[in-house]
Amino acid sequence: MSHSLAVELNGVIQREAPETFAALSSLGREFYFPKGILTQTAEARQKAKKFNATIGIAKEKGEPMFLPSIMKQLPGVSPQDALNYAPSYGALELRQAWKKALLEKNPSLKAEALGTPVVTGGITHGLSVAADMFIDAGDPVFVPDQLWGNYNMIFALRRGGVVARYPLFVNNAGFDTAGFSKALATVQPGQKAVVILNFPNNPTGYTPTESEAEAIARALGEAAQSGRRLVVLCDDAYFGLAYEASVAQESIFAKLAGRHPNLVPVKLDGATKEDYVWGFRVGFITFTGPAKATEALEKKAAGCVRGAVSNVSQLSQSVVLKAMNSPEYKVDKKRKFDLMKARYDRAKQVLAKPAYAEVWTPYPFNSGYFFCVKLKGLNAETYRLRLLDQYGVGLIATAPTDIRVAFSCLEVEEIEPMFDLMRQCALDMRGDPAAADLSRHAEAFEE
Repeated sequence: MSHSLAVELNGVIQREAPETFAALSSLGREFYFPKGILTQTAEARQKAKKFNATIGIAKEKGEPMFLPSIMKQLPGVSPQDALNYAPSYGALELRQAWKKALLEKNPSLKAEALGTPVVTGGITHGLSVAADMFIDAGDPVFVPDQLWGNYNMIFALRRGGVVARYPLFVNNAGFDTAGFSKALATVQPGQKAVVILNFPNNPTGYTPTESEAEAIARALGEAAQSGRRLVVLCDDAYFGLAYEASVAQESIFAKLAGRHPNLVPVKLDGATKEDYVWGFRVGFITFTGPAKATEALEKKAAGCVRGAVSNVSQLSQSVVLKAMNSPEYKVDKKRKFDLMKARYDRAKQVLAKPAYAEVWTPYPFNSGYFFCVKLKGLNAETYRLRLLDQYGVGLIATAPTDIRVAFSCLEVEEIEPMFDLMRQCALDMRGDPAAADLSRHAEAFEE
């Protein structure tokens, strides 16, 4: 039997956004945010003026007890900001700051329809929370054919979703909107499906143009209009790193919010990549829709966080918030963006050299951290190992013919010399018959 708090939240969502309620998984309908220790502790913070012995931490002289050998590593951060438990929702000030930033970065979003982001332990955890809330065993989950392999672990292995791939590119050029629409058409009217949109894409580093983004949104809207129930997870891990004027500047989440009741967009993003704090593990999951429904969804998401990791690091959240409130924050980000764009520009320039065309074809890229090349007549894993063992160059094989390059971790002056080594390795392998066996090492890819 469902917990009374879950029943209460389900009633709110069913009344305010019935299509969203229909999209919840069986587990998602069971989630709630407990009122036990957490509620009693919150009440005690407000009313226990004499003594407060509720929360499970140790205190000394009115602040969290600490080891000086630890706190001396954190100059400028108080024990309160570093060591306390954060709420399962995340620190309220950070959530509000991130919402404000979302509205600034996506001006077409309507503030009144946007929920307050819930903090997750990185974007991977946010995707896992979304999967728990919306995916049942057997649900189709549409991912691009160029994908981050961990999707299979999150959506298929953990939740039993049936992963299906839609084509990312048409003729190795722009986004394949026709192929995407064809994939959506395989969903039966009345059936629920989950769609993953990951821009900038990992591994290719591609973001749709403005016209392509509108075509994607239109295709999803038409599918929803025809009765298909679609949950769209917008994996915006690398959001903001768009290097060409033609690239859509807003998240596609902004184009989907409020488009059709059968279309349930969920935004996953975070400081992880945007603010270059990968190990902080500060991500966000954000809902949109009627205010009472989004609040109920946030309670369910916070309950999911509570039941898995309890809460996200207070220290990480405090540091990110302090940075966001700093007058140097936007200036710092602009400097790092300019550095990343310089690396992108150099990679784009060097890749255009005719000498490389004989050994690989680049996939389109315009944003993010990465680009991919399709090797000509060589097995990617065999090539990767030869390149690593004999040339001292480390890259990622993502498919039998595909290699991912993270230009994000290369200095500008390192890019061309590395490409030259890559080319030389490919040329050296041309005389090795085993190198052309595209079936070898298939198990090496993170499928």
